[in-house]
Amino acid sequence: MRGLDFSGQCVWVTGAAQGIGQEVARRFVEAGARVIALDWQFERAAARDGVLRELPLDIRDADAVAARCRQLAEEDALPDVLINAAGVLRLGAFDALSIDDWQQCLAVNVSGPFYLMRALLPHFKARRAGAIINVASNATHVPRLEMAAYGASKAALTSLSHNAALELAPYGVRCNVVSPGSTDTPMLRGMWRDDSGAARTIAGKPEAFRLGIPLGKLATPADVAGAVLFLASDLAGHITMQDVVVDGGATLAA
Repeated sequence: MRGLDFSGQCVWVTGAAQGIGQEVARRFVEAGARVIALDWQFERAAARDGVLRELPLDIRDADAVAARCRQLAEEDALPDVLINAAGVLRLGAFDALSIDDWQQCLAVNVSGPFYLMRALLPHFKARRAGAIINVASNATHVPRLEMAAYGASKAALTSLSHNAALELAPYGVRCNVVSPGSTDTPMLRGMWRDDSGAARTIAGKPEAFRLGIPLGKLATPADVAGAVLFLASDLAGHITMQDVVVDGGATLAA
């Protein structure tokens, strides 16, 4: 059993320029993997130490996704593990959301993972092994005020993942979801109005139907990355079609 040793494996991580995706990429490098880090924020292709390669990719663009997959296939760099960690958050009351808010949440949070999985499923089926982990949100499990677009997109990603898991099961390929709660990332900090944001998030906001975090702390990107690595590893070899919520109990087992 390999456990958390990913030596000799190629891992693709989207949303790898910051936050959870960046930490996931770093942890896979530490675990011995060769990592392809994908993000629209990378301005040009770059490699560090031969084990972490940064490539620009706008996952909203189906043609760009297909082209990047073809290029990496020619370089014998298709993944043993695929992590879809890219995400955007657009806040707003239901009747105040712009069409662009809605479309961007769907484009990044659902369509991007769909484009990648669609392009790579033949590869995974041919390998008859591998793991896919999609990063959703605990907003999938409980409604949040001003999160209609975000919650709907992450719920769609979760359903998409379960369907992919069902189709891939006969080929020995596993597909799971990790659903973080409030995690100390640039995305979360962008929601705060002042330095009390962390404390208010932990304490909860009853008027917004948020009951706080029972563990009394925010998640860190490392907390989420640990769950991702576990699900990608042989330790989770009989786990598929699952949604692991990493939120300190904030959903109260909903």
